[in-house]
Amino acid sequence: MKRSIILFAIASAIVLSGCASRKKKDNTITLSGAFALYPLAVKWTEEYSKINPEVRFNVSGGGAGKGMADALAGAVDLGMFSREISAEEKSKGVWWVGLTIDAVVPTISSQNPYLPVLRQQGLSRSDFKAIFIDKTAVDWGELLGQPEKAGITIYTRSDACGAAETWAKYLEGHQENLAGIGIYGDPGMADAVAKDKLGLGFNNTIFAYDIKTGKKRPGMEIAPIDINDNGMIDPEEDFYETFDGILEAIANGVYPSPPARELYFVAKGKPQKQATLDFIRWCLTEGQQYVKEAGYVPIDNEKIDSYLKKLG
Repeated sequence: MKRSIILFAIASAIVLSGCASRKKKDNTITLSGAFALYPLAVKWTEEYSKINPEVRFNVSGGGAGKGMADALAGAVDLGMFSREISAEEKSKGVWWVGLTIDAVVPTISSQNPYLPVLRQQGLSRSDFKAIFIDKTAVDWGELLGQPEKAGITIYTRSDACGAAETWAKYLEGHQENLAGIGIYGDPGMADAVAKDKLGLGFNNTIFAYDIKTGKKRPGMEIAPIDINDNGMIDPEEDFYETFDGILEAIANGVYPSPPARELYFVAKGKPQKQATLDFIRWCLTEGQQYVKEAGYVPIDNEKIDSYLKKLG
């Protein structure tokens, strides 16, 4: 009799241990993917953990391509994604919700010798296409009608990412069509461009500006887009000096889309774990208060309602 009681106690302990282990696992949410969404995702996980200390997070970057691949493989609970979702990805069963809006901006060094001319004239979409896609514009002086000649050093992304695909879409191409020296990640791109006075690349807004100062990151400038293609930067096109200025232009639809775009969480089918669903719901409701603070543009309430309905 005593032996039976001992065996029962051991079995009960094993069952309870297994339940505790599963509960701990169910309260751990893993995310990977887009550098564009990474800073906001980190902010959200920090704030969410303050009111839900039992939930643990594991957040890593790696680019939008990694986020989608990890999500479809079931390697993470949520992928962070930063470009339009393709028909092929939808056919593979991807599930998604939009969260916020940001943009890709063309970046140059603050030491670029043509900076005063660029601020006056800007570059049109056709100029950027000639540089990145057609590869017919290779000299700053010739492009800007200046007597001094200096070759353009073009930078692109080496990792499959939403920033490159979104920038390429603006130029009527795809990431693989972009010319340039391949650089991994947004931080790497920002560093490479800042150090090369003849360099031209592109960055997500959160990596082109310093959220604490509201100014452009040290060593970086934005190559302004001549949106109306009239050969000059008009007052309504001159919004790059501060982070608030570019965010307002994105929110008002003045800055073109693309390269402005929506950012997403993606998964292989609708998430089944309650902790994941609860976190997404919080990001779309209470968590929206941190969007502007983190340096992003909120999505409108109509879209939020449509995404909340997808959660059930």
